[in-house]
Amino acid sequence: MRATNESVALARHINAFLNEYVPSQKTRSAHTLKAYSDALSLYIGFIETEKGINSGNLNGDCFCAANVEDWLVWLMESRSCGSETCNNRLASLRAFLKYLGGRDVSYLHLSQAASRIERKKVYAKKVTGMSKKAVSALLEAPDSSTKAGRRDIALMVVMYSTAARIDEILSMKVEQLHLDADKPNITVIGKRGKIRTLYLLPKAAAHLRAYIKDSHEATPNPSSFVFYSRNTGPTGKMSQNAVNKQLRKHAQTARAVCGEVPADIHAHQLRHAKASHWLEDGMNIVQISFLLGHAQLQTTMIYLDITTEQEAKALATLEDENDKSAPKKWRSADDNLSVYCGVRTMKK
Repeated sequence: MRATNESVALARHINAFLNEYVPSQKTRSAHTLKAYSDALSLYIGFIETEKGINSGNLNGDCFCAANVEDWLVWLMESRSCGSETCNNRLASLRAFLKYLGGRDVSYLHLSQAASRIERKKVYAKKVTGMSKKAVSALLEAPDSSTKAGRRDIALMVVMYSTAARIDEILSMKVEQLHLDADKPNITVIGKRGKIRTLYLLPKAAAHLRAYIKDSHEATPNPSSFVFYSRNTGPTGKMSQNAVNKQLRKHAQTARAVCGEVPADIHAHQLRHAKASHWLEDGMNIVQISFLLGHAQLQTTMIYLDITTEQEAKALATLEDENDKSAPKKWRSADDNLSVYCGVRTMKK
């Protein structure tokens, strides 16, 4: 069917949003760019297969709130997407509709309608870390007599000692290492391009020096990735899947020594473990938040998941011993609902 002018215009807006606006105005993260692209691809695929939309009848009404709500149901039922995934897809689509309304005011109502769609209820997941004993067993698992083993030791030591995000470490280049400074450190580039300096303990610095000497040229190229892919060499960074595969391999070895090592371990657990250990060692939560690169302190609070014992201690400090003698409202002889509920009695 022949495309209409509106259909062509919408297709151009989608293309400009994904290839021009998002990379320059929203994010440079490859993962986030893919999330925007996936959300729009899924929505276009949905209205094409489920709503019978094609290039001849694509128009603004295809992005109405009713269709968006049907799309969310379709994601959950047909693609088995969880609530959190649906919310992420919805956020990406909302961003596009906001962009669309900004480019053509006649589509502004679509963004306003989409913003009123309720997000799916999400239950917080408990992030599982590791005990210090488990971390120690894991770090001792790789075979240090092999080049791959020495690389894995260096990688895991840096991951744990800095608690940096796995992508921050894998994206790190040789020029971001400052191992000969008075206080050895690395520079990582986090979310939204935020730069953090993370200091290294002597053990971590020593492992990194040995690894660089072992796996890079005598004079390393500053633009080479520190931890690179075996297939591409120093010009291509190691993938997260490859890291997790190696972690699970070493976890099997470590579990023979310490049963607390998770069999299905992934890179993020080392980050969470270090953050938890910092908290156990008495480090201030604000310092931990900075080291983790969190934009908001609340994120760190949720991330660390305060233990039951710590929660009990915190609640105990809220109770004033002098208030214990106060009469209990539910024991009052006055059978007045206002008094019982602790509000002012209404004037008759």
